[in-house]
Amino acid sequence: MADVSIPADQAEGALAIGHTVTFSKTVGESDVYLFAGISGDLGPNHVNEQYMSETRYGHRIAHGVLLVAYMSACSTRVIEEAGNAPTVSSGYDKIRFVRPVFIGDTVTVTYTVAGRDDEQGRITSDVTVRNQHDEVVAVATHLMRRV
Repeated sequence: MADVSIPADQAEGALAIGHTVTFSKTVGESDVYLFAGISGDLGPNHVNEQYMSETRYGHRIAHGVLLVAYMSACSTRVIEEAGNAPTVSSGYDKIRFVRPVFIGDTVTVTYTVAGRDDEQGRITSDVTVRNQHDEVVAVATHLMRRV
């Protein structure tokens, strides 16, 4: 990626507490199958409609960690908005998948910078994923650090 010069105030604004970015995507069957192949998680709850039709969900569900990948898309946007300063993910805390995400659902990730420790180069963000019915389907706290 080419170096892009971003004014310092704009870069710091992207990391300001309260700064929010969003990412929306309809979860398609191809997303689930490609993710299953990449991750090796071919569990029947993701790839076997008949199996899942006999459960309380009634249909296949997307991988929870696919939602984490969508969360990562938001953190990438924040880093880009901050001028692509070298920043890495330190992980996600308190990840909870509170509702199923079905093939065909549209999810929206809301990613909000919640805290900064400039001396240590640490940034924490609150992440919420909602479906098209505005129901929370996943939550997490993301930890990043500047390197």
